[in-house]
Parts: sequence; C-alpha cells; structure tokens
Amino acid sequence: MAVARIIEITSGSSKSFEDACKKGIKRASKTLDNVKGAWVQDQQMIVANGKITEYRVTM
Repeated sequence: MAVARIIEITSGSSKSFEDACKKGIKRASKTLDNVKGAWVQDQQMIVANGKITEYRVTM
C-alpha cells in the first residue's frame, strides 16, 4: 500500500519557468522527505512596462 501527500508549491524566478520549478523543488526538499516528482499545474508571467519581470509556477 502506498501513501502520498499532496502539497501545493508556488515559486517564482526572474530567469525562466524552468528556474522557478528548480527553486520550488529545492525549497520543498528542505522540509519534505522523499520528494519523487512534481506536476506543473499553472504557469504565469508578471509583466511591468511591457517586459516580463517574473515567471511563476504552481506545482
């Protein structure tokens, strides 16, 4: 029998969506044991003055 816990993680980066994912997983791994995978639920960009200032992911 397997037991899983579902946690929602929101992370941001000024570089890319990939970097936002890496930062979120790195931070989650500090407090959660045995992180085996993640599913990206949503991606957003924050725009200011016509330029992307932040990439955000919800996992």
